Amino acid sequence: MAELLRPYAAAQPDEPAITDERGATSWRELNGRTDRLAGALRGLGLGTGDAIAIHSGNRREHFELMCAAGHIGLRYVLVNWHWTAQELRYVLEDAGAKALFSEDAFGDVAREASEGLDLRARVALGDGVEGFAPYEEFLASGPEGEPDGQVMGFPMFYTSGTTGRPKGVNRKLVAAGAPIETAKLVGDVFAEILLIPEGGRTLLVGPVYHSAQWLWSYVFLLGGRPVVMRRGFDPAETLRLIDEHGITNVHLVPTQFVRLLRLDEAARAAFDGSSLRAVWHGAAPCSPEIKRRMIDWLGPVVHEYYGSTEASVNSVITAAEWLERPGSVGRPLPTTEVRILREDGGPAAPGERGQIWFRYTSGDDVEYWGDEEKTASVHRADGLFTTGDIGYFDEDGYLFLADRAIDMIISGGVNIYPAEIEGVLITHPAVRDVAVFGVPDEEFGEQVKAAVEPAEGVRPAPELADELIAHVRSSLAGYKAPRSIDFVAEMPRTPTGKLYKRLLKDPYWQDRAQRI
Repeated sequence: MAELLRPYAAAQPDEPAITDERGATSWRELNGRTDRLAGALRGLGLGTGDAIAIHSGNRREHFELMCAAGHIGLRYVLVNWHWTAQELRYVLEDAGAKALFSEDAFGDVAREASEGLDLRARVALGDGVEGFAPYEEFLASGPEGEPDGQVMGFPMFYTSGTTGRPKGVNRKLVAAGAPIETAKLVGDVFAEILLIPEGGRTLLVGPVYHSAQWLWSYVFLLGGRPVVMRRGFDPAETLRLIDEHGITNVHLVPTQFVRLLRLDEAARAAFDGSSLRAVWHGAAPCSPEIKRRMIDWLGPVVHEYYGSTEASVNSVITAAEWLERPGSVGRPLPTTEVRILREDGGPAAPGERGQIWFRYTSGDDVEYWGDEEKTASVHRADGLFTTGDIGYFDEDGYLFLADRAIDMIISGGVNIYPAEIEGVLITHPAVRDVAVFGVPDEEFGEQVKAAVEPAEGVRPAPELADELIAHVRSSLAGYKAPRSIDFVAEMPRTPTGKLYKRLLKDPYWQDRAQRI
């Protein structure tokens, strides 16, 4: 048996472990399929540290693949299925993926992205993709029985950088080959920190390729907590699933809060919700008014964390604490040292804003896969690293976020990096100069705005704006395309070429207390 699944396959073999729209897989079945998949993967000649890519929406096979890779020391790259073929191909090459598992719904993109690459297998989940092996056939090729020499595998998440290219995030101490017990230890620690009950049940209504959604589902699955998942988020269905399955914990983003609160009174009144023990949110700024309304509705179970793909979970704040300190993201966890430093490198006083820096107390560190320069750019000489956020501590050590030192946009819990979009827009012949930034959006937190200086002889017009947005969509995932475009006569740049992006962005945020 797969070592981490063994206790649950033995104790509750016929109980559902993972459930999606198509059905359920019991603990016994999950264990057996994990064993076979692990053997099939090893049959490709894959060893500790090798990479596979999973290009799929939320479905049971996705979790089977993570379980198998996670028991034989593989890196499993969780691919954003919104990506274009160009974006996917870059990541496959950058990560050194040796096998690609792609859902049939995204088969055209997967086939184009992988054409000509030296992959040992291309496997299709679902009804099939031309040139890809069927998933069930691949699984059946593996031998029955527990794989020997089980060691910990780990996910690799890709997050775009200011250079515009996605970067693989790697953690040094949880690299491939760590003892398999490490995965359970990590899960137990996070379950305690995040108030996840023993024997609880998770609802997944966000994409598992996101680091937070992975943590709140797969990691707790390895601790015996079943996962109920859906491909997308539907507010009415979410309430129904919570009651129907006795869901105890769920991760949501503020956009989902807004949609839940917009349900009609009858739908909300019919919801029981008494099974809920922890409703966590993060990944994007949340309006204090929206959060208060959620706490009023669901009770004091709506908690918040502050973290990132690079820095995991840094701080947490319970509903009760937040009501006493609205706007705070809590106190730093014992696992992470958090410092607020001024521009001169000195420590900021309570209430004084500065850049937020981190260091893991375990001695672990973050690095960008294959990019020493990028890794060095986010570190200080003393080992502290930053994700570019600005904040401050109050007198009691509670952390508050205020701004970002980098230009990253967070829309609906998704990180969007302006440099990547600017790099596409500037290739259009009608564009002389461009700047992309986030502006307030009541539902999504931020939306993508582009400011464009037209090329000589080009007249600004709504038709041109539509053409430029379509131009971005032809090269990048749709969610990265600007929602609107401002035309400016001249971009505010210094003689040396530095762009004063704040002069474009500030008017949209001037009446806001927070600028994040």
